Amino acid sequence: MACTDTTTDYGADGQARLRAFVEHATGGKVVRMERQVRWRPAWFVDVERGGELMKLHLRGDRGGDVAIFPELKREADVISVLGEHGIAVPRIHGYCSEPPCILMDALPGTRRVADAASDAERRTVARQYIAEVAAMHRVPVESFVARGLHLPQGAREIALVGLGAYMPHYLRTRSRPEPMLEFVIGWLKRNVPTHRTRASFIQFDSGQFLFQDGRMTGLYDFEFSMIGDPMVDLATMRMRDNYEPLGESFPVLLQLYEEFSGEPVDHEVIDFHTLQFATLGTMQFTGTVGAGRPGDEHAVYLEFDLALRQVILQAMSGLTGIRLPLEPPLSEHTGNHAALLAKLADTVSRIETPDKLQQSRQEAADKLIEWLQRADAMGTELEARNLHDISTLLGRRFDNCCAAEAALERHVQEAGPEHDETLLRLFATMEARRMHVFGPTRIGRSATQVHLPPTR
Repeated sequence: MACTDTTTDYGADGQARLRAFVEHATGGKVVRMERQVRWRPAWFVDVERGGELMKLHLRGDRGGDVAIFPELKREADVISVLGEHGIAVPRIHGYCSEPPCILMDALPGTRRVADAASDAERRTVARQYIAEVAAMHRVPVESFVARGLHLPQGAREIALVGLGAYMPHYLRTRSRPEPMLEFVIGWLKRNVPTHRTRASFIQFDSGQFLFQDGRMTGLYDFEFSMIGDPMVDLATMRMRDNYEPLGESFPVLLQLYEEFSGEPVDHEVIDFHTLQFATLGTMQFTGTVGAGRPGDEHAVYLEFDLALRQVILQAMSGLTGIRLPLEPPLSEHTGNHAALLAKLADTVSRIETPDKLQQSRQEAADKLIEWLQRADAMGTELEARNLHDISTLLGRRFDNCCAAEAALERHVQEAGPEHDETLLRLFATMEARRMHVFGPTRIGRSATQVHLPPTR
């Protein structure tokens, strides 16, 4: 059943329309509809039908201009195909196009494998998860092509299918010079694995599953799924394991994948896709990080940007063997606007927040103020050091960082591979300065914890 009304509002009117849609789709009565406290609209819904209680989930559109595949129905179609082939995913009950929402079963359980009752339970859940990933990779790609997914042809397109999908969005939304991204994009194009010629359906942003009582209950979140190299899912799993442990060490997860898939993993290709995925995530959010739009989840996107650039640097260092330099810390001092920012923080803290959703928004505002306080105190020195280094490299002076980074971007686009080490070390130095400024903030906390687990 599809809802085809013409509002995109997720407020009170939109939720009333969604409630009516759920009741029409299920033939039951909504007895609870609770907004999930997170950065995208989603609800847990209880429906009473025939004396039984259905536990459902409404997954809304993330909003803003950060979607690579803007049509949310694409994800509903993908989940339906997976379910038809026996993969453990939520059952789809319907799709509402306006406001966009997928109605599906609510999977029971938690995503935090660290909360399992024992190490033995964690190992069991990890084994079940990897078995399901291997099974997912065996689903015939033709089933997804029939639903509109692109089928890449040849080793180069298979390897860079993610870059091909993200590039139009990046070119359309970028709001500032991006010399570091241009450098990495060029490196990826020059170093494509040419021996991987089999494409599979991939979750792309993998490592997302729930479990309960020692049993994995299902995979979820297929927003970015596509057809490509199955090693992509292992690479993105590696990144997620960094902050959401998956139950076993990453080398053991890879051994389990070999067991269930019957194929050896390609360690170097996993490294390549680790770099590519972090680059794509940064490309996705750079437009809103540089020039945020009203309603964007600004604190979330700043966090993604800072952490993903750390992954890029670590992955590039591992792939090239180039050691990243150590940067001396910036000076700590009181910023020119410290008193005003303290007043703003106090004002925000005294705003009444009657529900958890409003509390989360207040917390986001607090995080942004903290970020601004660090920028006010240390941003001038950061920019001065960056200007000096870029001017030294390019042999000319610049009045501001924007002009300098635009010139650096042009230099990157023209530079050959012989300049890779110099440029990588420069970008690592500039990002180390950002980490000195923003790493101690709550937004920057995840970036300080970035560590790529070994693959062997």
